[in-house]
Amino acid sequence: MSGTTTAAAALRRRAAGAGADRWVVLVVLCVSLLLVAVDATVLHVAVPAVTEDLKPGAIELLWIVDVYPLVCASLLILFGTLGDRVGRRRILLLGYALFGVASALAALADDAQVLIVARALLGVGGAMIMPATLSILRQVFPDRRERALAIGIWSAVAAVGAAVGPLLGGFLLEHFWWGAVFLVNIPLMLVSLPVGWLLLPESKGDRNGPWDVVGALMAAAGLFGVVLGVKRLGGGQPAGSVLTVLPLLLGAVLLVLFVRRQRRRAHPLVDLRMFARPAFSTSVGCIVLAMLALVGLELIAAQYLQLVLGLSPLQTGLRLLPLTIAAMGAGLAGARMLRRFGPRRMVCFGFCLTAAAVVLLTALGREDDWPLMLCGFVLLGFGLETTLFGAYESMLSEAPQAQAGGAAAIGETSYQLGAGIGIALLGTVMNAAYAPGLSGVPGVPAAASQAASHSLGEAYGVAARLGGAAGGALRRAARDSFVYGLHVTLLVSAGLLLLGAVMALRLPRVMQCEGETAVEVPSQRDAAESRVSV
Repeated sequence: MSGTTTAAAALRRRAAGAGADRWVVLVVLCVSLLLVAVDATVLHVAVPAVTEDLKPGAIELLWIVDVYPLVCASLLILFGTLGDRVGRRRILLLGYALFGVASALAALADDAQVLIVARALLGVGGAMIMPATLSILRQVFPDRRERALAIGIWSAVAAVGAAVGPLLGGFLLEHFWWGAVFLVNIPLMLVSLPVGWLLLPESKGDRNGPWDVVGALMAAAGLFGVVLGVKRLGGGQPAGSVLTVLPLLLGAVLLVLFVRRQRRRAHPLVDLRMFARPAFSTSVGCIVLAMLALVGLELIAAQYLQLVLGLSPLQTGLRLLPLTIAAMGAGLAGARMLRRFGPRRMVCFGFCLTAAAVVLLTALGREDDWPLMLCGFVLLGFGLETTLFGAYESMLSEAPQAQAGGAAAIGETSYQLGAGIGIALLGTVMNAAYAPGLSGVPGVPAAASQAASHSLGEAYGVAARLGGAAGGALRRAARDSFVYGLHVTLLVSAGLLLLGAVMALRLPRVMQCEGETAVEVPSQRDAAESRVSV
């Protein structure tokens, strides 16, 4: 019996790409993930150049920036579960091809509408690629310890991509036209497509019954509405606006109907019973809380570095680089930390370390204190990646192998929703703390103060138009109010992070690996396996 088991295990390793090839597969998957992560942020620094060249309207410019993450977040569950049905490798390769074609279309766009369509197609390609990479890693690395290292590298690459985007965009814009930020994707995809075709193994979930097309479309439409409404709130749109409330309500209704439909079906698109497992539901909540507390801070930090300290976009990216390097270190060390400390202590520690970093950054003021900033960003990056690594491990460990793509999609969707809600919530906190400081500035008319209260950038514009002593007073008041609002926002974020640390106490205490004796609950064996596997 043991000989049969050993032979079967060896056969699975060969089929999965055991030996050196599996690390080549990891490189291929990480390169594709890097492109998706970079593309989410690379356009931000190119917005002024795009505005000057294509002359988009205000609404068109908003869609150019937001349509990529909006479409990507909406379709993650659809393509994650479709990959479980028809083959994850097949979906991944289609995503590669679509991403390359859409990149070429975006680079050569001669008007705003074409660029919006191209960015939407990039979002579709990204939604195909992201869940498939994690699902394939589960098959390629059958050994749980190797799989943990692979997931650590994968998560480190994701952190790098988000930070490299602005740096790469700034470099390309200094030497080429704005379309170059998209053209750089094409040669890498031309290499990844044939290499992926030759090296990546096909895998499917052992699922019976038809794929729920109606349910997939309901989930996509519901997520689209919710994410759109949240993004409008985060962009400062009125909370009572029809264009904000209507998508939120319709999206919420569709998601409720989606949940009811899945509960009734014999072969659901997503097995909602996973949420009854404490490790799964708690991990999803931890992911949302971590992103809710921190993504809004990234936007505010960029404004602080550029508008308060006067740094250029490239200098701003370099200042944020230590955060990325620390996140890479946490990703690479994550497998060892998870095995040594277990999900509960690892995630709690990550939340507490990140909260301490956020509180430390409240010491920042109007002057450039780079040693303090360096220390805060290093702790922030390490703590955040530690939290997300442990939470993803515990969540994916509870998912059945047949639903690896669906579980990965739920994790990525939680990430995106947390980010969107965080921008809306922390943006509201920031504005509430910032605006009162601009009322009653000596020599500044009430109308000018009202216009300046919208944002620090607008305040600087109003101050420049006023000129003289009144303009200088408004500029100083706006800067002081922004720093005060930054401190309030940081403290609110720290509170959310500590709430996450309390929530993480429901996670399993240990990570149980193959060949070891279980210490606590039997489901922890699976709990360690899936997260490291996916």
